[in-house]
Amino acid sequence: MCADKRCVIVGGADIGSYSRVRSFLRDDDFVVYCDSGLKHMDGLGAAPSLIVGDWDSHENPHLDAETITLPVAKDDTDTVYAVREGMKRGCRDFLLAGVIGARLDHTLVNTYILTMLENRGCRGMIIDDYSEMELISSWTDEAGTVHPGRASVEDSYPFFSLVALEGDACGVTIRGAKFGLEDGLIGPDYQYATSNEVTPGMTAEITVSEGRLLLIKIIG
Repeated sequence: MCADKRCVIVGGADIGSYSRVRSFLRDDDFVVYCDSGLKHMDGLGAAPSLIVGDWDSHENPHLDAETITLPVAKDDTDTVYAVREGMKRGCRDFLLAGVIGARLDHTLVNTYILTMLENRGCRGMIIDDYSEMELISSWTDEAGTVHPGRASVEDSYPFFSLVALEGDACGVTIRGAKFGLEDGLIGPDYQYATSNEVTPGMTAEITVSEGRLLLIKIIG
């Protein structure tokens, strides 16, 4: 079980800067390599806690690590299966790398893993060579009271964007940025919160009163 560990999922998309991904890793991470994600093992210098794959894009390495062989014909991608397996083993905090790449279909499906995780009470972040992605979501307590989602972006990030993945996000407020917003609405049919900039020397503060948005922080 890995309830007290963060689950790191490594997919097969290209990783240009291994040092960047390594800076996020912890010694006690539960690291899962998905099929061709194994090509990143040496670059990341992280031993596998678990390997999953259907071996359509990488040979089974037969390493001395727990390995789950999947059928090629299945509903879940290898990455989605790995996330489900991490949750099954008790993980509640997830970091995904090597999941954003040239295949738009896989990129979109992997981005929506963040909503799958959050809907099941887990937290997720995706990192790639250009950005960090996480959700900002309102939440409802046991008494039925809705609480706003909040996030901040430091000025070390040159740009950030907010994307509505599903439905409308209401009461969106952005402060400490070049383009401020008060009690706005962002929906899938009009994505206008793209490429905002943090005011130099400040930290941008974002609030979502109801709904959820994908926050994409662009690195320098």
